[in-house]
Amino acid sequence: MKAFQVDIKTPDGEMDCFVCHPEGEALSAVLFFMDVPGIREELREMCRYIAEQGYVVILPDLYYRDGEVRFDLSKGEEELQRMFAQGSKLTVDMITRDTQGMVEYCRASDFITDKIGCVGYCMSGQFVVAAAGSYPDDIKAAASLYGVRIVTDKPDSPHLLADQIQAELYLGFADHDPFVEDFVIPTLTEALDNAKVTYTIETHPGTEHGFCFKQRPAYHEDAAELVWQRMFELYERNLT
Repeated sequence: MKAFQVDIKTPDGEMDCFVCHPEGEALSAVLFFMDVPGIREELREMCRYIAEQGYVVILPDLYYRDGEVRFDLSKGEEELQRMFAQGSKLTVDMITRDTQGMVEYCRASDFITDKIGCVGYCMSGQFVVAAAGSYPDDIKAAASLYGVRIVTDKPDSPHLLADQIQAELYLGFADHDPFVEDFVIPTLTEALDNAKVTYTIETHPGTEHGFCFKQRPAYHEDAAELVWQRMFELYERNLT
């Protein structure tokens, strides 16, 4: 397994990214959009796991505009509030510009094919749906896990891009999630149906927000393993 850091140029600067992939032939890329706690070894381990299935995985530090931002949530409520404040600074437009940089990096790399997938957790659910709608010629598969703000009343709401999406989508939600409003799944379903997008929406019984991460109290092993299965099936259909 080859792993390295690279600064990817975006319209807003240089974004530090962790990249890992098996050595050998060119492979499809998977863009891994982080959750609000940001870059940490847990995410890099998940990237390596995806790479082992035969992909080039790119993990961008979406907080790069503010330097190297890291959190120690063992410090308590003040650190938790700092984390949420940091995450709230990101916008769909900002991350769509960042995605442009990653797409251009993929296009220019001889070890990456012309097919790109992506996955986003938590705050990045909105970003992967927006990425699929903004770069339909490149992004062929997108997975969102307990994604937030996919449907809002703002003009930049990602669900409004449904008619631009060519990728197949997988959207997995938690059974109990205070961060996803009741109107999200029905509104998103209607938008995707009207646009004739190929998609799966699945709510995992008995789960809470964050159920995919082993280091979270909400971790649900059965649901997390099923999500991996769904994701790899999605990528197998669309990226190989």
